[in-house]
Amino acid sequence: MQPSSQNNSNSPGLIRGMGLGSATALNMIDMIGVGPFITMPLVLSAMGGPQAMLGWVVGALLAVCDGLVSAELGAAFPGSGGSYRYLSEIYGPRKWGRLISFLFIWQLSFSAPLSIASGCIGLAGYAAYYWPNLETVYAAHTAALPIPGAGSLQVSWIVTPGTALAIVICFFTVLLLYRRITVIGRLSKVLWLGVMGTIGWIIFAGLTHFNVARAFDFPPGAFTLSHGFFTGLGGAMLVATYDYWGYYNVCYLGDEIKDPTRNIPRALLLSILLVACLYLMMNLCILAVVPWREMLQAAHNNSGLYVVSLFMQRIYGPWAARLVTGLIIVTAFASVFSLTLGYSRVPYAAALDGNYFRAFAKVHPVYRFPHVSLLALGGVAAMFCFLRLRDAIAALVVIRLILQFLVQAVGLMVLRVRRPEMARPFRMWLYPVPALVAIAGFLFILFNRVNWQKEIRYAVVILLVGLAIYMIRAWRGREWPFGEPVAPAPSPSG
Repeated sequence: MQPSSQNNSNSPGLIRGMGLGSATALNMIDMIGVGPFITMPLVLSAMGGPQAMLGWVVGALLAVCDGLVSAELGAAFPGSGGSYRYLSEIYGPRKWGRLISFLFIWQLSFSAPLSIASGCIGLAGYAAYYWPNLETVYAAHTAALPIPGAGSLQVSWIVTPGTALAIVICFFTVLLLYRRITVIGRLSKVLWLGVMGTIGWIIFAGLTHFNVARAFDFPPGAFTLSHGFFTGLGGAMLVATYDYWGYYNVCYLGDEIKDPTRNIPRALLLSILLVACLYLMMNLCILAVVPWREMLQAAHNNSGLYVVSLFMQRIYGPWAARLVTGLIIVTAFASVFSLTLGYSRVPYAAALDGNYFRAFAKVHPVYRFPHVSLLALGGVAAMFCFLRLRDAIAALVVIRLILQFLVQAVGLMVLRVRRPEMARPFRMWLYPVPALVAIAGFLFILFNRVNWQKEIRYAVVILLVGLAIYMIRAWRGREWPFGEPVAPAPSPSG
């Protein structure tokens, strides 16, 4: 496939319509979403008690370290596409960078819809507090594909009324995003106010009804440094990593951010620090009101995960539970909204370089946004709504760690060596310590969990299929490594 710059020479460019406030708000609602409200039982289940708070603490440190990687790269390459653009530049856009950036887009075809679908599934899970019949299971099945010498590749799916609701949410999000970015920037601030109000109420309620004995009711041997402790910590960190993710969302919108070399690092790091403080306070407050053993039962049954609703019901009664459930549903939708917006710009950037299908480079002639990319992303996310929440989160995190974050963290250090003279408007603090900590933390999550091989197999299969597709395309188009290196297409001005 040849570069598509000529194809899009007459296409309207994107609008730089988002300042620091809008970018930070969008990042925060992306990070918060439904994750911390519905995954608390999953984190507690991983470690078997309140010591699971360590998962969120270490996860916050990991988010800061990796956030510094994204901040330096985002300021150095402030265009749309985020990691796609960074990986291409780090490893060379004419050779290895072309392959690695293609593999990033390929894995994003799975991980981005998984991320959006997990938010929709979580939203439907909270809606079950209003309508318990949403959790009625109509069908469930697990299929296994044997892989010689590597075990089996398992896929589980489930059909409930909540599944249908999650799919409807996907389509409604696409409909709402079918408009100009300047309108979306204003809408993100409104959604941010709703998110902050909800969390503020939860923290206030918890602090005014704080039960110290219940919050720190550790089971025997909770902090014994055994094999079980570390595998539990790995499982808790996997879910916590999912909860913190979204801090890099602003990097996908580089062509639509005002003064991106300054505002991308600021919005990214500010959102991490604020959200980390809110998470830790909120989770501790919930533990001080709702006994953790009750939450373990919800995690095992994959139902009744609406712990904040139960939290408010215990403090104020049913009216507060119904109200906070509605607020969390709005918060979850805000996250799905932000995720879909950010991810839809990545295939667009790849298509402009000729490294993805040409159709994804099309910009709507009136509203000036990549509408083909948006529609495709929403459709695939709707299909993933048939997965269980736990499975969707685990698959998403492992695929993304292997095929994006590890390669990117290593790549930042490679770039420092290969191009020391390059302008870096923001430089990582205490380099290279944060990058090394991020790499070590990601490896710990990948291999220190119960049944860690399951999701690793997903990632390996996706990697191998992606390599095959790239090689076939390169061979047919006489591109690298079968022909002359391809000159990257210039990015359109914002």
